[in-house]
Amino acid sequence: MGCTLCGIATYCKLVLTVHYARDSQGYLIDLNTWNETIAESIAKELSIELGAPHWEIVYSVRAYYQRFDSSPASRALSKWLGIELGKEKGSSLYLMSLFPGKPALSVAKIAGLPRPTNCL
Repeated sequence: MGCTLCGIATYCKLVLTVHYARDSQGYLIDLNTWNETIAESIAKELSIELGAPHWEIVYSVRAYYQRFDSSPASRALSKWLGIELGKEKGSSLYLMSLFPGKPALSVAKIAGLPRPTNCL
C-alpha cells in the first residue's frame, strides 16, 4: 500500500505543503525534491539540530554525490571531508559529534541522497 498523496512511496511526508516521498529506510526517493526545509525535518527525526557545521558537511556531501554519483560510505566520507574541509573536519570523532551513531548514513539521509553502499 502506498502513500495517500502519491500512491507510490512506502513513506511520505508533507512539510509546508511540500510533499516528499521516502523509501522504507527514510531516504528520499526523488533527490530533486530535497531542500533545506526537508533536511531540517529529517534531521529533527534523527534528533539532530542543524547548525552551520552540519550544513557545511551536508553541502560537501552533496558535492561529493554530484561528482561521483554515489553517497560516500564512512571511510570515503572522512577522506573527502579531510581534503575538502580540513583534516579535523574529516575525523570520525568530529563527524560523530555532529551526526551521532552512524554519520555516513545520517548525513546522506539529511542531504537527500541515497543510502551509501557498503555501510552497515
